Amino acid sequence: MALTEKEITRVKALGFLHNRGTETFNVRVVNKNGTMTAEQLQVVADCAREYGRGYVSFTSRLQVEIPGVPLEYEQAVQQRVQSVGMVTGGTGAKVRPITACKGTTCVYGNADTQGIAARLFDTFYTGWHDVTLPHKFKISVGGCPNSCMKPSLNDIGFEGHKIPLRDLDKCRGCGKCAIEARCPMKAARVADGKISVDASVCNECGVCVNRCPFGVVGCEPETVFAVYVGGTWGKHTRMGTRLNRYYHEDELETITEKVLLWFRENAYQKERLGAAIDRVGVEAFEKAIEGDDLLNRKEQILAAPIKVRG
Repeated sequence: MALTEKEITRVKALGFLHNRGTETFNVRVVNKNGTMTAEQLQVVADCAREYGRGYVSFTSRLQVEIPGVPLEYEQAVQQRVQSVGMVTGGTGAKVRPITACKGTTCVYGNADTQGIAARLFDTFYTGWHDVTLPHKFKISVGGCPNSCMKPSLNDIGFEGHKIPLRDLDKCRGCGKCAIEARCPMKAARVADGKISVDASVCNECGVCVNRCPFGVVGCEPETVFAVYVGGTWGKHTRMGTRLNRYYHEDELETITEKVLLWFRENAYQKERLGAAIDRVGVEAFEKAIEGDDLLNRKEQILAAPIKVRG
């Protein structure tokens, strides 16, 4: 059958992305945090073999697409992936699927990134699924300053840090200092038999923690997160604005909700968060997300129409 623009637009909202010059689609199957079970992978593979071109491709945000699916298989594919707890989608001016690094298992990971991403997915991708935003909104969870998932290039991104606790009096001036050797930033130096750390260079990555056999460097018991807002990549690149303090894990959902509410209330239609922050001013944005005013006005903000540029 000949595809109409109306039909192409309808199914795009369901994660069926038209293959240019054909009558087939890439079907985007959404996972919570960049991971899938073996059973889920098998179902996606079966769909690719039965309905598509026999292979899958992964997006830069760790979602999986099944290329070459004719529209007649729309419901069949949806039912198959739903049977193993997944959905198709991940498009439009909404909260997009959450992306996370492998900090949960990585030797450098300071946090359970995949667990955090799964919770954010439930709260915002699923919980805000019916909320239309001025533009797409991307969330990234990174486990350390290696920044593999580029949290500073997302609308909101989290980066796990370990705050070191140093007891320099315990230093014995070892000929080969484990802290100095391990510091990727070269912030630690041993001179005249004592270690010193340049706090202006240290990025609190946690690599040095517990490396000294004499206990010179430990850390705060809880990982904290740098929060970046308004990052974008592509034709118009903007490094995310780093908020002025670290956040604890139990604060991540709250700060995300505040940023989303500010975005919906202040951005124009088709304006990304970073552009809106630059237009209004970083200082005004940071002041607005302090306190609970946005949360207290949540229903009013979500009920209001999105601003249209005059």
